[in-house]
Amino acid sequence: MENAKSNDGNINGVKEKGKKKIIRIQVSKTKKPFFFYLNLAKKYIKQGNDIELCALGMAIPTVVIISEILKSNGWAFEKSIMTSTVSAKEDKEGRGIPKAKLGILLGKTGDIDQSTVAVASLGKDADGKA
Repeated sequence: MENAKSNDGNINGVKEKGKKKIIRIQVSKTKKPFFFYLNLAKKYIKQGNDIELCALGMAIPTVVIISEILKSNGWAFEKSIMTSTVSAKEDKEGRGIPKAKLGILLGKTGDIDQSTVAVASLGKDADGKA
């Protein structure tokens, strides 16, 4: 596993999957503005990489909004969603507090294979209307 450093200094995990890379973007509610993460995701998608948007706790809605913007504008499609609970240390005693974790894996829409396109067009008539 390689590592790529983003502009904000966070280390994003990079996994090789065949010729494609999966870039992990760890979204924070407080460190960078919303549009920073949106533009970073668009940049990696345009390069042909798959991206995994990850968030904990209060940053989860930001990841969902970024994902929906990328999908609704036709830049990406959803490959998978991963949910879990992690133990985060937040107090001085070092006790673990459970936090929700969300990961959304997105791929570039231009890389959809023909079977996916065929399934998506089943509900349309000859003119492409639903």
